[in-house]
Amino acid sequence: MINRVIIIVLDSLGIGYLPDAHKYGDEGSNTLGNIAKNYKDFRIDNMVKLGIGNIEGMNDIIESICNPIGAFGRAAEASYGKDTTTGHWEIAGLILSKPFPTFPKGFPDELIESIEKSIGMKTIGNEVASGTEIINRLGDLHVKTGMPIIYTSADSVLQIAVHEEVIELEKLYEICKIVREIMTGPYGVGRIIARPFIGKSGQYKRTENRKDFSLKPIGKTVLDYIKEEGLDVIAIGKIEDIFASQGITISVHTKDNMDGVEKTIEFIKSENNGLIFTNLVDFDMLYGHRNDVIGYGNAIMEFDKRLPQIMETMKDDDVLIITADHGCDPVTPSTDHSREYIPILIYGNKIKSNVNLGTRDCFSDIGATVLDLLNIQGKIEGISFKSLILRE
Repeated sequence: MINRVIIIVLDSLGIGYLPDAHKYGDEGSNTLGNIAKNYKDFRIDNMVKLGIGNIEGMNDIIESICNPIGAFGRAAEASYGKDTTTGHWEIAGLILSKPFPTFPKGFPDELIESIEKSIGMKTIGNEVASGTEIINRLGDLHVKTGMPIIYTSADSVLQIAVHEEVIELEKLYEICKIVREIMTGPYGVGRIIARPFIGKSGQYKRTENRKDFSLKPIGKTVLDYIKEEGLDVIAIGKIEDIFASQGITISVHTKDNMDGVEKTIEFIKSENNGLIFTNLVDFDMLYGHRNDVIGYGNAIMEFDKRLPQIMETMKDDDVLIITADHGCDPVTPSTDHSREYIPILIYGNKIKSNVNLGTRDCFSDIGATVLDLLNIQGKIEGISFKSLILRE
């Protein structure tokens, strides 16, 4: 019997572009593969032991071995889009039939006017931009005037950047909540993101106090079904934000990847049953979007070194699933997310070794399997692969 599943999302660690990637401008993207090709002495020995190099499309890039200790495979994204919310919702059993709206030319004037009226202050920016670039370019004007910086990207987001000494964090979060209420219907972007920064002119730096304000899930997810059974749904990192707190019993936010690993280990050691759901965002936020190949590679290797501790801490009736939510290839010219396959690595004392799951048609197969492992009935998208991986 399986009493607990641990999902760790390596945010943006895609493993190769999808067949429809040309529609998104992402042909050639392969986040993990291109990092491995462009980082000398790149090694992820522990994920190799689980079978990451045996996944279809990866065995000519990452080392494959004869007898991986885990089950392994990849999943294609069935939803339209390539953003964090879409990816996580699909993992949890919701497939979007239409993408969240994007604003490649900035937001309409009438929307900005509505936002300014509701929050009681003028704004600056309203353009598609890199977060680090726009705070360096408009940061001085923001500090001088107190006007928040609004910007977006290729993803379905509205981001609000403010200096923490100009607008306090709680005020920034309040502004984001107000904007979240406004941004519905045709303006219903996946996330409103608070992007606080600190520092002096020419040396502005974003802080770890980022906070996401997502739309509420459009239907019931794996999290809801597990919570309804009276089990724990422990959200680590920005999981609570992605699911707008829905279906969650305990939530903790994190400072960085290693803080996320530490908190995951703490909850594995504690007494709880159900789901531990962790997002490690640094891969995406600090390295993918900044085209930092070396930083991204170091972060992957840092996580890989912690894997044995995670695995050794697990109880006999635990199952670990390592996956991703989209790509963000730091090698390509784009600094945006990329539409890629995601890896699936599964480990546990009751999980068969060396099981190739092949290519799954949707991320939701993960969610369906989680419910099946926990013997919970739920109406979600996806096909469980429990029978392939669970020891009799």
